[in-house]
Amino acid sequence: MPELLQEWVTLQAERQPGVAVVGNNERLTYARLEERSNQLARLLKEAGCKSGDRVCLLMPKSPTAIVSLLGIYKADCLYVPLDPAGPAARLAQIIQSCGSRWILAAGPVSGVLGALVDDERFRGSISVGWMGDGAAHGKFRTDFTRDDVESYPSAVLHYDHGGGDPAHLLFTSGSTGTPKGVTITHASVIRFVQWSTKYFGMAASDRVSGHSPLHFDLSIFDIFGAFAVGAELHLVPPELNVLPHKLAEFIRSAELTQWFSVPSVLTYMAKFDVVRVDDFPSLKRLLWCGEVFSTPALIHWMRRLPHVTFTNLYGPTEATIASSYYTVARCPEDERAPVPIGRACDGEELLVLDEGLRPVRPGEAGELHIAGAGLSPGYWGDPEKTRAAFPRRPGSADPGDRLYKTGDAAKVGADGLVYFLGRADSQIKSRGYRIELEEIEAALNALPDVGECAVVAVQTDGFEGAVVCCAYVPASGADGSPLAVRQALSAALPTYMLPARWRVLDRLPRNANGKIDRRHVTEAFASHGGPAGGVG
Repeated sequence: MPELLQEWVTLQAERQPGVAVVGNNERLTYARLEERSNQLARLLKEAGCKSGDRVCLLMPKSPTAIVSLLGIYKADCLYVPLDPAGPAARLAQIIQSCGSRWILAAGPVSGVLGALVDDERFRGSISVGWMGDGAAHGKFRTDFTRDDVESYPSAVLHYDHGGGDPAHLLFTSGSTGTPKGVTITHASVIRFVQWSTKYFGMAASDRVSGHSPLHFDLSIFDIFGAFAVGAELHLVPPELNVLPHKLAEFIRSAELTQWFSVPSVLTYMAKFDVVRVDDFPSLKRLLWCGEVFSTPALIHWMRRLPHVTFTNLYGPTEATIASSYYTVARCPEDERAPVPIGRACDGEELLVLDEGLRPVRPGEAGELHIAGAGLSPGYWGDPEKTRAAFPRRPGSADPGDRLYKTGDAAKVGADGLVYFLGRADSQIKSRGYRIELEEIEAALNALPDVGECAVVAVQTDGFEGAVVCCAYVPASGADGSPLAVRQALSAALPTYMLPARWRVLDRLPRNANGKIDRRHVTEAFASHGGPAGGVG
């Protein structure tokens, strides 16, 4: 069994000649994937990458991106995925936070890449490797191109890293307005992949979906779950997410045997009724994670695909992909019946605790904590946040016996299974993304056109999950229209974090303590609804 993630590809390249990854009209075998990533690793080392350096990846999901992330690992570096659709200001925060000196880029990213290279914080300190076809279209200088990579030897490398070392940093929304870098080790991913591939019975004959974007932690299971068993990874074009008929056709034509995504995609497909009875004959299993999958939408899918097994996975980024599982035994009869998050994966524990970190009684609500092998070492460069989120287990003499405070409310049911009850704080899930409402407020408060604001979330039965809503008071003399504010906000936050509903007010409601009455704001959005940009 490998100690490092990239060693799975090396093993498969030796064992079988099969296809490893399919996407962008390109198919790479395990042998070619191994050779190209070895070449890139050697170039990175020669160019000055040192063991433990953070290398950012700025490119759309593609076979080239998979080669690049493997090359980063093989250079003994940490992989840091950047959202190619994200605003330059937020990506710059990530680069500054992780102290990266390298960006591997490809695809239509010249605009944002140019802005990053020209940022006064990085000017002259960022090296760019252009992994795309042809030359980069921009005014920035590239240190090497994909043509240069192909001149390096492709033989197997030796590594300085071990399983306990960090593999990648995944940045999530932060309550202070600055993204948090979650450190994930090779060993924790390997542990989860070993458990999951065995539990789901994955094999070399599988054709696995690669649906999640690379900056989302579910992509790590897509990639290395497939590579661990020698399966084919089929990268799902992101533009299909708004074309449910095309998404269904992709599953059919690729003859996928496994689908894994956030539930909002599945709910969207159900809404447009694109799945036929006994559709997708090759599909064996359907997995979801990242947010609640509504029971009516689950029933819709299970009635149409009786030959498929359906499994709910649960887990925050800080606990490595997923920490619990529940395979639905039969199609629910009651649309109001909740689907449990189930039981802990091997090597992990789910604990429902009160504020004093004491276990609550079965049936009582508490905050869900996770313990065990999947826990992250913590937040990159932020020991204070790490200590707050990963307290020691009370009564344990082992200083390494930690808990992770998920911020999720949960209970243990009479059946012994754990049930998710919602967020215990201001963090929400929308379209599968984890969002801190405070980060949106911090960005809004930095805009000159906004006097004060309140950002809240309203739960819906639609595919979005929680809808982000903003009530605000324009600054004196400012335009302050929802359109203008949204446009300005889009320069600081990715699209998925932008509020979908807006209300312009003369003043925000206050409670008896003089604080903004967020409950009143939430109730107003919930009762009136309204389209994006609506003014109340």
